[in-house]
Amino acid sequence: MKVRYLVIALIILSITSLFIGVVDVSIVDIFNLTEDQREIVWVSRFPRLVSILIAGMSMSICGLIMQQLSRNRFVSPTTAGTLDAARLGILISLMVFTTASPIQKMLVSFAFALLGTFAFMKILEKVKFKDAVFIPLIGLMFGNIITSISTFIAYKNDLIQNMTSWMQGDFSMIMSGNYELIYISIPILIIAFLYANKFTIAGMGEDFAKNLGLNYRQVVNIGLVIVALVTASVVLTVGVIPFLGLIIPNIVTIYQGDHLKNSLIHTALIGALFVLLCDIIGRVIIYPYEIPISLTVGVIGSGIFIYLLLRRKRYGL
Repeated sequence: MKVRYLVIALIILSITSLFIGVVDVSIVDIFNLTEDQREIVWVSRFPRLVSILIAGMSMSICGLIMQQLSRNRFVSPTTAGTLDAARLGILISLMVFTTASPIQKMLVSFAFALLGTFAFMKILEKVKFKDAVFIPLIGLMFGNIITSISTFIAYKNDLIQNMTSWMQGDFSMIMSGNYELIYISIPILIIAFLYANKFTIAGMGEDFAKNLGLNYRQVVNIGLVIVALVTASVVLTVGVIPFLGLIIPNIVTIYQGDHLKNSLIHTALIGALFVLLCDIIGRVIIYPYEIPISLTVGVIGSGIFIYLLLRRKRYGL
């Protein structure tokens, strides 16, 4: 699939997204908007669109990096405990730093996400049975342990409602002034692009990478820092979006191959398209109400995940 077709589709869906909502704003009147309509577009719908695009791109690329470094097509922030650890970090920040700023919350969440991801990679090194499905199952169990700890702490400190809000990805509350933290993902994704060739070499194995003169541990650590930082910023801004970093890289790999640099742009565009499409579906299916993005992505994503599991032998996943 050519990049220009993906860009055209993204532009069409983006314009469509701006004019879907309870308040009637028509594309025909775009140059003749009332003050209220203009405020709706710039304060609510445009920030929402930007958040959707950045979240879709960044979480998809995080999944691609994790799959490359772990050499497993079913590893992602969802199946490696990264999202669960980031959520635990937010919960701890609410308890310990009650007046913490969003940046401070993100840093605590980042630290926990990084520790959780490192722990999963260490577990991965110790596992001898490397079946493609077995590894993410370990990650899911690891993530459930972290979630159980989070739930216990939340119940004990009467913070269960706060924790629940981070579990459910939702763009409906995105407005100007409370979403800008997600912009942190943009320079991080640029760094990911610059390191793409090194991530590809690292994905061929430690011995092979060292024979080519690559500092394997340094590259892996940089990749995990990128994943943890992006995940923390997205979870803090939007909430959890399941399966995104799992299914999009696999779809791209089927027709684009394993070279990370060649796949990055396609992964980013398709990730943004997928989240944008799911958001539009969630906003129109029970209009004027809407379904949270975590539900629509979860339902569609889980179906695609099952399909990939059933077809993994054919596609070499």
